[in-house]
Amino acid sequence: MVEAYDAVDVIRIKRDRQKLPMDAIDWVIDAYTRGVVADEQMSALAMAIFLNGMDREEIARWTQAMIDSGETMNFAALSKATTDKHSTGGVGDKITLPLAPLVASYGVAVPQLSGRGLGHTGGTLDKLEAIPGWQADLSNERMMSVLEDVGAVICAAGAGLAPADKKLYALRDITSTVDCIPLIASSIMSKKIAEGT
Repeated sequence: MVEAYDAVDVIRIKRDRQKLPMDAIDWVIDAYTRGVVADEQMSALAMAIFLNGMDREEIARWTQAMIDSGETMNFAALSKATTDKHSTGGVGDKITLPLAPLVASYGVAVPQLSGRGLGHTGGTLDKLEAIPGWQADLSNERMMSVLEDVGAVICAAGAGLAPADKKLYALRDITSTVDCIPLIASSIMSKKIAEGT
């Protein structure tokens, strides 16, 4: 059981440039995921992190708490090795579309779980959904089937995969905290680790 904190106290710690206690990180991520910590409070904490940063230990614990907020995936049942790549953003999504099938052609499975808009360019999924009939949301079973048959899939992460990150990802987009290295790093790594690649 995670010790209960008060959201205002957690915000104050980071606002005052102090290191967040590890159990406070666990609590705030869990409480935010469950709706106990309001968006307004998490916005304030995200801005305090944006302005004052986090050290490596805080980032690692924040990342693990986001992983622990939901389910994880395992690709061990596939007959091939898996790999992943992460986009650093940009206007064109010029790498994922040719790279995933190229790597798959060498017998490596590429489960590319992509995102929606963060910032002005939109996300890979937003762009691909402009193609009639293309589906972003696949069940885990369907994704595994496509990976085994085709070798590559580009789709949305399931709702149960790092749900804390999904909520915080959307919040960062509307609070001008997108370009915060600790939050970027923990967002990327929580999804990549939870997806099991």
